[in-house]
Parts: sequence; C-alpha cells; structure tokens
Amino acid sequence: MMKTTKKTSGLMEEPASQLIDAKIASLGDWRGETLARIRALIKAADPEVVEEWKWGVPVWSHAGIVTTGEAYKAAVKMTFPKGAALADPAGLFNSSLDGSVRRAIDFRAGEAIDEAALKVLIQAAVALNITRKMPKRA
Repeated sequence: MMKTTKKTSGLMEEPASQLIDAKIASLGDWRGETLARIRALIKAADPEVVEEWKWGVPVWSHAGIVTTGEAYKAAVKMTFPKGAALADPAGLFNSSLDGSVRRAIDFRAGEAIDEAALKVLIQAAVALNITRKMPKRA
C-alpha cells in the first residue's frame, strides 16, 4: 500500500513520489544519486513505507515519520525524528547528536553507505513507531 499523494487544504496536488523524483533529478550530482540510493534502501527495508512531501523535503512514514531526506550543498541528511530512542550499534548517526529526541546521518560525496546497518536502523524506527501507536492495555 503505497500512498504517494500530497494533500494540502483539501486539494490533491502532485503525487509525493513525483515530487521526490523531481527533487532527485534536479540535484543532478552525487546528492541526487545518494538520495535515490537512500530512497531505495528505505523501500527495501520497509515495503509498506509511505512516501510524503512535507516542508519541501521527502518524508517516509509508517505509523508516523520514519525519516526525512534533505539535500544540502555538502551533505544529504537523513533525519530520524525519534532517533535518540533507537539503538545505533553501527554508529551511523553522525549529526544532531546533542538533541534529546532526533538524530541524523549526514552522507557526504564519495562516502560509502553501510546498507545493511541502515536497513536495520530504518526497521528499528518503523518498529518504534508501531510500538508507540499501539493502544495501552489496562
């Protein structure tokens, strides 16, 4: 079930997947390639992930936001809004480490992506979202 449509003020707009495609294409360099690779890894890690477009950036959700993908001049950043609550045995988090809630990973030109560890982190973020959405038992 891939929800891909951005909805604003009750009006249906361009599907989020198309906005993400356009963002990747507009980057036209290593940042576009990196964002495309990250997107593929997210979808592989969680086939039920929902692509959205919020705040002008790609957002992937499953029972809440899992991660965002932002492109900057020197880095492509994956921000995990609940990253501080996730175990990171591979030490992927290298940005936003001072906050009490979120964590991020900055990917720079030429850096390899630890795909296996990133998939595990994505799956842990999904599991955390699902667990927090479950009703509490009396």
